[in-house]
Amino acid sequence: MNVVVLGPPGAGKGTQAVRLAEAFGLQHLSSGDVLRAERQSGTELGGRVARYMDSGALVPDEIIVEVILVRVLKPTRPAGVLLDGFPRTLAQAEALDAALARADKRVDLVVSLVVADELIVDRITGRRVCPTCGAVYHVKSLPPRKAGVCDKDGAVLVHRTDDTAAVVKERLAAYQAQTRPLEVYYRNKGLVVEVDGTSEVDTVFGRAKKEISARLGEARA
Repeated sequence: MNVVVLGPPGAGKGTQAVRLAEAFGLQHLSSGDVLRAERQSGTELGGRVARYMDSGALVPDEIIVEVILVRVLKPTRPAGVLLDGFPRTLAQAEALDAALARADKRVDLVVSLVVADELIVDRITGRRVCPTCGAVYHVKSLPPRKAGVCDKDGAVLVHRTDDTAAVVKERLAAYQAQTRPLEVYYRNKGLVVEVDGTSEVDTVFGRAKKEISARLGEARA
């Protein structure tokens, strides 16, 4: 089974993707992690990825697709893959479908995490990060025991420069423009299930897990 997880920045997509992949024995493929791994691989393709990443430029669609497809078509787990952060555009989705079709495979389900823009802005602007260990906190929902200080190592927490309301709204606008059309594309194929992403992490996970389990049951019937 091949699953795509969609959701705007701040919807909790990465957290849920990791948990869902583990629950169903799927290989978790995060576009960012995959690009970084390819960059370190020493291959010719990795060299091309490195040149873009090192220059600060965006990695072009055709290279992202090539990097991802290598892993989608030869997954390390026989159950299939769970894609997180890919595809991001309609062109990427069409390239993915074409490659899967040639291998007699397909995208089986698209889980769309639904969270209102206002809540996403609140989630991200309230985020604080430990510069030493990377632990993430939130001033409202997950505060440290001592204000402004990491529970784990005592480092002073930082508010990242891209976690401001203005930057978050720009990212949301970009998501609407680039990624929302994917939902229409996949919805027309009957693959999309919406999951309310506004609750606690465990609750959202339970909802998403239920939807995937139901689709697995349909596939086996």
